Formats: sequence, C-alpha cells, structure tokens
Amino acid sequence: MSNAFGAKFDKVCEILDRYEKRPTNLIPILQEIQEEYSYLPEDVMTYVATAIGTSPGSVFGVATFYSHFTLTPKGKHVIRVCDGTACHVRKSAEIIKTLEAELNLNAEKKTSSDLMFTLETVACLGACGLAPVVVADDEVHGAMTKEKTIELIKSIREGEVAHA
Repeated sequence: MSNAFGAKFDKVCEILDRYEKRPTNLIPILQEIQEEYSYLPEDVMTYVATAIGTSPGSVFGVATFYSHFTLTPKGKHVIRVCDGTACHVRKSAEIIKTLEAELNLNAEKKTSSDLMFTLETVACLGACGLAPVVVADDEVHGAMTKEKTIELIKSIREGEVAHA
C-alpha cells in the first residue's frame, strides 16, 4: 500500500505476523503497536481484533484495563512530574502549574497540540530524596523549581530546533 494509512497497517501486519496472530499474544502485540505509534489507535485495535479472531471489545478491554496502555496520542517528549508526598510538600503543584502554562496544557489537555509534549502526573517516582522530581524522556531531574522547569523545557525545545 502506498498511502500513510496503508503504511500504518503494514507495520501492524508485521507485528501480528511476528506473534503468529495468536490471541494469547494480545498484550505483547499491543505493547509493540503502542511502542510504534506512541498510543493505540482505535482503527488499529479493531484491525488487531479481526486479525487474531477475537472481538474488538476484548481488545479494548485489555487496552483500557492496563494502565501502561494509552488510547490517545502522546507527545514526542513525555514529562512526568511526581506528586507523591515528598514532592507535594516541596511544591510539585507549582511545577505542574508551570509546565501547564509553558506548554499550554491543563488537567483535561495533557498533550500539546503539536504533539511535542505530554505532561503526566504520577504518584511516586521513587526518588523522594530529590524532591520535587521531574522525569523528562526518562531522564531524572531533582530539586526542581519553577525556574529550572522553564529551563528544562527551553533546553528540550532548543534540542528540537538543533535537530530539525
């Protein structure tokens, strides 16, 4: 297939073939699809259901049961802010508000319109001694302040411009 839609399904077909289209392999199939697309598109999940011989409801059930699956696109850069007890008392809420303002996000809108950033709040990152903690693209940043947070976003944006 030559169009982008077809290319999407070509990759899904490769993943399905690797797992022999077995319903028992649904979770690793979905994990690879999410790794490829950064989320689980509805049309792809319906296609997977048909390909492995199960109902779309079963596939959606698995995708919505496990918290590591997402049904909405994530940004290229995922920013996680810890709001556990240690981080919260050290003002992680200010960090979250700063990021929302910098990225034009809010409680309902977690991914920027340009799909560059996704902001997630997590209960604990296990780095309480570094509170408040922000993880940007799997890199831990401790003792964050509003100013450090703005610098972090600026640095990520500059990196994008340099690689463009």
